[in-house]
Amino acid sequence: QVQLVESGGGLVQAGGSLRLSCAASGRTFSSYSIGWFRQTPGKEREFVAAITWTNTKYADSVKGRFTISRDNAKNTAYLQMNSLKPEDTAEYYCAASSLITHQNMGVPGAYNFWGQGTQVTVSS
Repeated sequence: QVQLVESGGGLVQAGGSLRLSCAASGRTFSSYSIGWFRQTPGKEREFVAAITWTNTKYADSVKGRFTISRDNAKNTAYLQMNSLKPEDTAEYYCAASSLITHQNMGVPGAYNFWGQGTQVTVSS
């Protein structure tokens, strides 16, 4: 079991930056892959980025602007978001799973632990 808590969301102008954090409980954080997803009302949850022990993966819409990282010593994963656009506005969720492969890194159903979400709003 792992519990996840996101933080770092807020209101930012277009072109600005935010860093989201995903703090995890438990002593086996390093054995989990972490994914970031986002969702807006009425739409399905959308993959943003994921990190395993050795690989990272990004949605095309955020490549070159967002960076996912993790600090296993702090049981925390991060999503650095630069050059934010109004279309990045969403509730952002982190998720964890010990069963992630390169093929399913971007699939919400592959993750079995989820945080409560943090709102990111980008104004134009």
